[in-house]
Amino acid sequence: MFDVIKKKATHLLRGQYAEEQAYLYLIDQGLKLVLRNFRCKHGELDLIMYDRLTLVIIEVRFRNTNKYGSASESVTKTKQQRIITATQVFLSGAKLDCPIRFDVVAISGDNSIEWIKNAF
Repeated sequence: MFDVIKKKATHLLRGQYAEEQAYLYLIDQGLKLVLRNFRCKHGELDLIMYDRLTLVIIEVRFRNTNKYGSASESVTKTKQQRIITATQVFLSGAKLDCPIRFDVVAISGDNSIEWIKNAF
């Protein structure tokens, strides 16, 4: 009878906005998009892009405040392993022969962007 409108949680909307900011920033830096939000049972890859001939797997992190650590510090060893495993799943179906790099784009509450190449 009544259509239920599902609203996304505020933190998910902030995450989407941060990811869009990171994407636009990286495009301005000359990277080319391959895929956004690749998901598998092991996790999600936020952005997959090319930086010239290098395939770059990009984790986007947002922190409104540094009270509990910076956005870049929130990429723990466990999170890194999930990203690596999800990348292996992505590559198993992609048949690519190129260098791979893992980057982090950390965005803080004041919208400052920190791009960490070869983050792990």
